[in-house]
Amino acid sequence: MILIISQNKEITTTEVIKWLLRMGKSFIRVHEDEIFKIKTKEKRIFLESQRNCFFLDDITSVWYRRGGLVFEHLHYKNESINLNMNEYQHWLEDYVRKTLESKKHINKESNTDVNKLLVLEQAQKFGLDVPAYFLADSTDKVQLERTIIKTIGGNPRMENILKDSSGMMYTTVVKEHEDKNFFITFFQEKIEKDFEIRSFYLNGKMWSTAIFSQNDEQTKIDFRKYNDKKPNRNAPYTLPKDIEEKIDSLMQSLDLNCGSLDFIKSGNKYYFLEVNTVGQFLGSSVICNYSLEKEIADYL
Repeated sequence: MILIISQNKEITTTEVIKWLLRMGKSFIRVHEDEIFKIKTKEKRIFLESQRNCFFLDDITSVWYRRGGLVFEHLHYKNESINLNMNEYQHWLEDYVRKTLESKKHINKESNTDVNKLLVLEQAQKFGLDVPAYFLADSTDKVQLERTIIKTIGGNPRMENILKDSSGMMYTTVVKEHEDKNFFITFFQEKIEKDFEIRSFYLNGKMWSTAIFSQNDEQTKIDFRKYNDKKPNRNAPYTLPKDIEEKIDSLMQSLDLNCGSLDFIKSGNKYYFLEVNTVGQFLGSSVICNYSLEKEIADYL
């Protein structure tokens, strides 16, 4: 039985499930709003929500897409008993999560968030080129028009920044100095690119897509500022063998067996930017005819 941990309306998950159905593979899809009770039945651990139920040892493989397992917490009137039982529940939940992660898997809930700063340091250790970067709380040492700022965190979205509206933090060129200091910010050298590359990695295999975003002012700095009227051209691309080997070493060192990696091609160099453990890959899969959804279903 395959366990899929995802979100309610996550389209990529649905596309993979279509292949699982075609292949006749049994699966359970868990949503982020489900709350599970940990029970025992026939001396086996049994997980049950209002929507799903399964024996822990019936799960043969796990795909962590997004969301996460949520468990019901029991509460007691006596504070001492409550604290004691919270500890018991913690270790029981920990056992369930670690048992699932020990099975054949694609991604893990425990390392879905990676530290960008540590990843960049690791990438350099394995010989990948990384644009020069630094952290600062002012723009005093920043070269205008030649430096960009990016979020340190992996999530570029801010939900409900205004009432009923969210915001996206895009890569931006620093064009003027700030008068005041601010929270420590990630600054990086602006690389003049030939094009961008998005590579999808799965258990040592890679599928790359060249994104020709540099000829459009709207997408020139950050291709995620999509131009719906005139979309960027995307094309299948093959990274040099030595770059793919370095990517494989990097991903293994991070204990990641799946993810989307971003590069900039500039002259004869491939500059590594970041890895997103649960990045979107459906668009590249369709445009380049990679059938990544089938690859995932095959592995599971």
